[in-house]
Amino acid sequence: MPFVEIVPMAKRKLHFLELTAPAKVNLTLRIHGKRDDGFHGVTTRMCRLSLGDEIVMHRLEDHSPVEFTCSDPTLSTGEENLVMRALRALEIHTGQAFPVRIELRKFIPSAAGLGGGSSDAATTLMGLNRLFDLHLDTAVLGHIAATFGSDIPFFLHENTCDCSGRGEQIEVVPFPWELPIVLAKPGFGVSAGEAYQRWASAAEIPGIFYGSQWCPWGEMINDLERPVFSKYLILARLKAWFLSQLDVQAALMCGSGSTVMAIPRRFDCLGQIEERLREAFGKDLWIWTGHTLASGVAG
Repeated sequence: MPFVEIVPMAKRKLHFLELTAPAKVNLTLRIHGKRDDGFHGVTTRMCRLSLGDEIVMHRLEDHSPVEFTCSDPTLSTGEENLVMRALRALEIHTGQAFPVRIELRKFIPSAAGLGGGSSDAATTLMGLNRLFDLHLDTAVLGHIAATFGSDIPFFLHENTCDCSGRGEQIEVVPFPWELPIVLAKPGFGVSAGEAYQRWASAAEIPGIFYGSQWCPWGEMINDLERPVFSKYLILARLKAWFLSQLDVQAALMCGSGSTVMAIPRRFDCLGQIEERLREAFGKDLWIWTGHTLASGVAG
């Protein structure tokens, strides 16, 4: 009988991973002016959604080139994609190459204020960490992530977080609520850089409510609504429409736009709100219904 080596499970290489990269919403987003490094100081509470992209990773033979594909043909698969930037940043930190094939299946719309690209990058870092047995902890991955994106460190945590600085300083917070959510996005994106640039000078639109909405889970407000609404009036109209619905408890623009979210009073209102929304704004509007992901006690 030929000799057969029994390899302990701990020594077996992992060759395949399928991961979810969740979207996020900012329940609050306050801007505190421009910092010396050129970024704007922020305080924000971010919460993950049941909406997410899918990332599939295959470990390849040593010395194989990286392969990266994306289901959305409008997105680049070159070095500027945040998935590739995450991989290259990890290579620089570890001093090693990662022969891997990465398939990105997009469900989160781009330039929507939902953090899709940042979540893809963070999930790539976590996936490579597991696939190649790097044993890097969250703090180290967060340091790497902060070198090329302000929102990316948040997605390394499976919790709701309060973020500050330029967004990279993370405090995990308990958030037991699983909130029903309706997202609505017109057929265009908003540049986050442009939204921040216009923050100091843009005026409010008369009749649009920009103030704090106080809910059982805390304050909801977004300081970027003013500069974005002043250029994209339909987003202001979407928020105003949501707030006019009796079965909506709160409504807010997501991040830097171009998505507007509503939180219905009950889960069984989701379908009715979606139907009325399509009647009011047309079938070309991207609409998603789902919920936030609850998280446990901080720490």
